[in-house]
Amino acid sequence: MLVTRVTNAIAAKHGMRAAQLRVVDGPDRGLEIELPAAGVVLGTEKTCDVVINDAFVSRRHVSIAPVATGFQITDLGSRNGTVIDGVAVGKVVAPPGVALRIGKTLVQLMPADEVVDIPPSKADHFGALYGGSIAMRSVFAVLERAAKSAAPVLFLGESGTGKELMARGVHDHSPRKDAPFVVFDCGASTESLIESDLFGHTKGAFTGAASERVGAFAAAHGGTLFLDEIGDLPVGLQPKLLRMLEAGEVVPLGGRKSEKYDVRIVAATHRDVYGEVARGGFRGDLYYRLAVVEVHVPPLRQRREDLARLVAMFLDKAGSPQLAKQVGGTALERLERYHWPGNVRELRNVITRAVALAGPDDDFQSLPFVLRPTAAAPDDSPAAFKADKPFHEAKDALVARFEREYLADLVQRANGNLSQAARIAGLERKFLYKLLERAGLRQKGVSDDGSTEPSE
Repeated sequence: MLVTRVTNAIAAKHGMRAAQLRVVDGPDRGLEIELPAAGVVLGTEKTCDVVINDAFVSRRHVSIAPVATGFQITDLGSRNGTVIDGVAVGKVVAPPGVALRIGKTLVQLMPADEVVDIPPSKADHFGALYGGSIAMRSVFAVLERAAKSAAPVLFLGESGTGKELMARGVHDHSPRKDAPFVVFDCGASTESLIESDLFGHTKGAFTGAASERVGAFAAAHGGTLFLDEIGDLPVGLQPKLLRMLEAGEVVPLGGRKSEKYDVRIVAATHRDVYGEVARGGFRGDLYYRLAVVEVHVPPLRQRREDLARLVAMFLDKAGSPQLAKQVGGTALERLERYHWPGNVRELRNVITRAVALAGPDDDFQSLPFVLRPTAAAPDDSPAAFKADKPFHEAKDALVARFEREYLADLVQRANGNLSQAARIAGLERKFLYKLLERAGLRQKGVSDDGSTEPSE
């Protein structure tokens, strides 16, 4: 039986919540404790309930107690203050997910995870998704239950794992299946227009707004709104989205009257949202509100037993049912050894390309599978995993190294044509641009088609 963690509010005695205090930055990073109903006092003094080893924290700095609506936070006259979202507070009730800074220490307050025993689904598919492995059937079991409710769902997982298909499956298995299913990519809209795209705008709201516009929430009224790459949503818009989730209403850009919408939210991201909360890039209260049901989607390399069936399925869809019956042997073993950084999306592209390039006499064993050598699994030698730095720093360094090497080879294979590179990688162009800029590989003067732009 699978043990699944569902992040939500847990009812406890006297209306209180089971809660956790987590130190996400500072000398005591990694410390986690369960908050008792009576609350705790944090400080450097040894008599405090939670002793913080930070010279910038006062002896008795702050008290924290769980209440029915969140957490009561009281600064105890500290010399450096207790800060939430850049504002020093004295006594305040904050929502679940709040992060507060005391000295150089960042503390996050979350409801405790509820541990629920959910056996894996007996089905090997959910909507358009296939997965006979335990990993996927465990996910299906959660989705089958979550789909029947109106609770928000947050999918966390790498690009290409099928998060949008899962969101569509949740909608199709819900009471809202006959209502609209609207997809909104938070990473594809420009920062200047994303508010209008999401919430709509009134006539004259900004230069060029010649008429009213219906936003994604209005379009999804009565149905489901899938917010893809929610981790890319600008921090400035997150309070407005939180208001929509809490009250079911938003104010269109340029408007004065709030509009009410009945929308179920399903969101997804490939980002480390928990890490973004710690760094201030994502609001903790919004994360908590979105992750009523949190689903971690396994990458393809963690469910290799599904590979043969997926290969046969993509061969059949590519118009080669005769090859689908031949899956096996050394060719399949080669595919199983591959790391699949692009996950199922990359597998589909590899199979489709192989069929397109195949000769008339090719069987499955001789299909021209094009696999990128630099996309192998990250170096797992002991030297790569030395614990000579904090966990998150080591992880970020390893991911950054993989991205730089993969992207450099990708651009070289596409001869500098970024549109072609995006197609090879199975990525949206705007997302590829962001990756290249982050890795320092996108230079000024290189155009989308690889030609040289005139210098300014």
